[in-house]
Amino acid sequence: MASAAEEHVDIYKAKVEEKVEKAAARTKEEKDIAQELRKAKEAEAKMKLHEAKAEHAGDKLHAKHSHHHLCGDHNPTIVGAHGRHHHPVGTTAVPMAGTTNPTYPLGGHAPGHHNKYM
Repeated sequence: MASAAEEHVDIYKAKVEEKVEKAAARTKEEKDIAQELRKAKEAEAKMKLHEAKAEHAGDKLHAKHSHHHLCGDHNPTIVGAHGRHHHPVGTTAVPMAGTTNPTYPLGGHAPGHHNKYM
């Protein structure tokens, strides 16, 4: 991953810069400042890696879901497979006003239905 390599390079640069600044520093405070600057640069490099990973994950997720909208037989507005609309047994598409019980038995088919193979 290029982002991880870039993070390692940035951290390495921060460490080298810290060594140069510490060598040039004359007091303990200047050396401490050089160390704090290195820590800040390392944190910035890690944050850039985190942002790149998040962006990459978002791109992958978007690509994963966007191809579903291009499929010819998939229509998200239709419930059921390939345009067939099914209702669970004992329910209707729109509940009828004033009814509390199913309009046909919960056992399966509406009254009057006969299976010709039984």
